[in-house]
Amino acid sequence: MSPLDLEVLQSARDWLRAGHPVHLVSVVQTWGSAPRQAGAMLAVRGDGRVMGSVSGGCVEDDLVRRAREDQLGTAPRRLNYGVTRESAAQFGLPCGGTLELVCEPLRDPAWLDEVLDAIRQHRLIRRELDLETGTARLLPATPADGPCLNGGVFRNVYGPRWRLLIIGANQTARVLCAIAGTLDFHVIVCDPREEFFADWNEPQATLLTTMPDDTVLEIGTNERTAIVAVTHDPKLDDMALLEALKSPAFYVGALGSRANQAKRRERLRLFDLSEKEIERLHGPVGLRLGSRTPAEIAVAIAAELVLVRNALGGAEMGAIPESVMADGT
Repeated sequence: MSPLDLEVLQSARDWLRAGHPVHLVSVVQTWGSAPRQAGAMLAVRGDGRVMGSVSGGCVEDDLVRRAREDQLGTAPRRLNYGVTRESAAQFGLPCGGTLELVCEPLRDPAWLDEVLDAIRQHRLIRRELDLETGTARLLPATPADGPCLNGGVFRNVYGPRWRLLIIGANQTARVLCAIAGTLDFHVIVCDPREEFFADWNEPQATLLTTMPDDTVLEIGTNERTAIVAVTHDPKLDDMALLEALKSPAFYVGALGSRANQAKRRERLRLFDLSEKEIERLHGPVGLRLGSRTPAEIAVAIAAELVLVRNALGGAEMGAIPESVMADGT
């Protein structure tokens, strides 16, 4: 869940408590080149004030008009935009894109409090809304769960669906924490060196001071976990990479020049890693942006994380162009 979607839920709760009529609009499904993904949300007040987004803007304009004219209804309902070519053009949906939305009038802020509390604890939670009766319930969720509409029941998942483990609490890690948090990652930073973690104060990340190789095992690394080593200390980076490359993590990367990466791969060959496992290492880490500063390197790493993560749901991993892979940072 992105920070924007978190703001949607917070705003909806606050507006509701202040006495405003509020509707929560969620993207159920998209076809073609619709701008937002399933699960994206918009909160709209009765006076037309909005928070969030479900499209490029024109659909929001129509929802605002409906809210001001009290046309969004008093019961949950499905809304469709762009079903025809003319409708797609009217609402700014490119290439015949289509949006299916669920629009729900909000009455009780209690479930919003529960969801927001779960998000603060980095827990996934699923809400199931019966469109016929308007009743809803909250259940634990897994990263594999996603938004869907099935048999008149709309299910949406709230909370971070991906994790990023950063080895090293340095400047690059600080910037990467901030960026990754906006990209739907629950960020964990691991550094056992007191001189580095003593002044660490990044509220958007969970700090662990255990040994990195132990941490990779203890956090339950899975297919929705990325691991990036940025300490420049082989004693810490290499031990974490040994476990990371054997894990199901969808991305494993390490900071360092091409020459240092070649040396690292030689060291890894001394342990019980196969060539296939070693080939999983993204090193030098990040897209080839000519990065030099910690901030630029963090941007390059975040960009590659997005590229590889999106490839999981589309093109095969081997389709990532070599021309945009890591540079010699």
